[in-house]
Amino acid sequence: QVQLVESGGGLVQPGGSLRLSCAASGSIFSIGAMGWYRQAPGKERELVAGITSGGIPNYTDSVKGRFTISRDNAKNTVDLKMNSLKPEDTAVYFCKADIHDGSSWRFGYWGQGTQVTVSS
Repeated sequence: QVQLVESGGGLVQPGGSLRLSCAASGSIFSIGAMGWYRQAPGKERELVAGITSGGIPNYTDSVKGRFTISRDNAKNTVDLKMNSLKPEDTAVYFCKADIHDGSSWRFGYWGQGTQVTVSS
């Protein structure tokens, strides 16, 4: 059984910063791509940032220059550092990972989500 657990969400003022963390645990042989998605009320879930197993990041245009994704392969974690936060960044943020459990790859383990609210 594999679990992804996010932490670090909360309420922050516009222009502020937050750091989200996601830890994978359980039967893990290898982790491939990891990423952060978000879903605002009434909107579809969207990719915010992804990172390959080799550490190559990619970002959606709206967060480029403000958000930084990083991973620690030894700890099975992926972080999202969010700076210069805007009200439109308000959403539930989800961690996603592709994981090999020793038998096969499963593409798309999801965490339970963490709320980020940007408001004055």
